[in-house]
Amino acid sequence: MKSEWKDFLVDAGAEFSDDRVAHFGNPVREQQAALGGLVFADLEYLGVIAVHGTDAASFLQSQLSNDIRSLDEHASQLSAFCTPKGRMLGLMRIFRCNDIYYLRLPADTLEAVLQRLRLFVMRAQVTLEDVSENFLRIGVSGTDAPEQVHAATGACPETVNAVAQRGDFTVMRVPGPQPRFEIFAASLQAARQCWDTLNVRAAPAGEPVWRLLEILAGLPAVFAATRERFVPQMANLQLIDGVSFKKGCYPGQEIVARMQYLGTLKRRMYAGRIALDGQVLPGAELFSGHDDSQPVGQIVDAQPHPDGGQQALAVLQIRSAEADDAFLGSATGPAFELVRLPYDFEPESRQQQ
Repeated sequence: MKSEWKDFLVDAGAEFSDDRVAHFGNPVREQQAALGGLVFADLEYLGVIAVHGTDAASFLQSQLSNDIRSLDEHASQLSAFCTPKGRMLGLMRIFRCNDIYYLRLPADTLEAVLQRLRLFVMRAQVTLEDVSENFLRIGVSGTDAPEQVHAATGACPETVNAVAQRGDFTVMRVPGPQPRFEIFAASLQAARQCWDTLNVRAAPAGEPVWRLLEILAGLPAVFAATRERFVPQMANLQLIDGVSFKKGCYPGQEIVARMQYLGTLKRRMYAGRIALDGQVLPGAELFSGHDDSQPVGQIVDAQPHPDGGQQALAVLQIRSAEADDAFLGSATGPAFELVRLPYDFEPESRQQQ
């Protein structure tokens, strides 16, 4: 994090943990505000890779799970970068500015994804670089978020996944229980002005609140602890437009396609609540109440909920989910109690991987 930006956030009341904004003095109040009010948050936990050059589009098309050819400057898309075995090394939201593609993903996976992508450049006219320091990133959520985002940036995309650009700002609308936006400010001055404008009507919140909103939207993330754990369908990417089955080859494409059309879905991502006040980390294992010798699932992410306990996403065996038989850490741990996702699973006839 830029020292000037951190100083600005400290002056605004931010309290930090591991150089990330944990909260602004009252975490529970921030969680409550996120569910029914207007909040905004620093998104330092996300990093950005820039991909540019004559062959940038064709290079990304050959490496990622979604169809880059359909992406213009007015839209963003989710896409996965997989191993040859179809396991996700990274999961990113991609947007374009002019001829540069930007890959937004959790910062703790950025370096590994960047180095792996560079292995495939070969003779292609492509440059990949970490440009996280070139942007200051702010998330905004709430019923009145469109008006407030427009006031703060001069731009406001109207539909989910749409992108608008104005001056130093790139604004993406992302899925959520209420209107949600990610603002990328290209200068410290622009970020400060944006923050100050939002701070008149909205409540600042820490990283856990924004990640809670991601969980409530049913959006998976791949963190360092869950790299190479899930194929795209296990994280429901086929349900949220994160994978194309009509594009050409990419690493792991054969495995992903075979699972979609020839296999039987055995694991998928569920939302749930865990009656536990302590932190639950990505990658934490879930076990059957009858046998804790082998895990039946893993946590994708979990964050505190204002009603108590943790709201979580987990990749879980379907049979365990249907039997309500998943417990955190051991067979006697706290239960993973299913709650509804904001989107539906495929009909049984299409639940093929």
